[in-house]
Amino acid sequence: MALHTTLHLHNLPEGREAEYAAWFDGPHRAALAGLRGFRSADRFEVTAEQIMPDIPQPWRFLSVYDFDLPAPEIDLPALGPLIAAARDAGLIDDAGANERLYSYRLYSDWKGSPNWRPDEPFSGVSIILANYTIGREAEYQKWYDEVHSGEVTNVPGHVAMKRGVLAETQIEPVRYCPGDQLVLTGCQTDDLMFTLRDFSARAGGRSPSGVAMEPRSKAASSARTVHYFRKVSGDRFWPGGIAYGGDLSVYRQ
Repeated sequence: MALHTTLHLHNLPEGREAEYAAWFDGPHRAALAGLRGFRSADRFEVTAEQIMPDIPQPWRFLSVYDFDLPAPEIDLPALGPLIAAARDAGLIDDAGANERLYSYRLYSDWKGSPNWRPDEPFSGVSIILANYTIGREAEYQKWYDEVHSGEVTNVPGHVAMKRGVLAETQIEPVRYCPGDQLVLTGCQTDDLMFTLRDFSARAGGRSPSGVAMEPRSKAASSARTVHYFRKVSGDRFWPGGIAYGGDLSVYRQ
């Protein structure tokens, strides 16, 4: 068995968000349950808060599919027709060929820090489509495993990380991927801006916490894109550690 994560980065036609959500949490989830090796699926929406605010955020929505696959080359493509159902129904806006399906073979499952409350849902995730410097892969992996993963997940609001490499098997439509390394970080916070500011401060050695990150490894390429998303499906995070589903407006009265 091999752990895999598929990212579906996409946009929706204006005004059809509720229709897509109903499809995802209804017939789509029912169909996913029949896939061999399927573990979970969640939806996320891009946040206004970003750690690299000047880079493009071409996707409003992200769906994350997790699998433990006995035969990835056989089983992974089975997700394609299920997503194609939404595309065929006009629920996915592919203007400019922006839709992306990237599948990664994971190095491990989630690795959490003391910040993580595993019995509560993530409030969101960040994804890095990353690369290592040519010829320095072993150094890159060692830096992430022994240094940087802990630095990231110990920032308040960042709680867990898992990483992977672009899988040999990809789901159609196959399009260019800017990073063959995936860094997926789970968040549990109701103040993402605080998380991002403290992350930046720790990286620069000026955090009020007194914690300073080590210099960024030169084995990690600067050719990367970073994207933060908030969770919009299933059980969601709320201040005080409450897991809930449904309309946020109920809790904002």
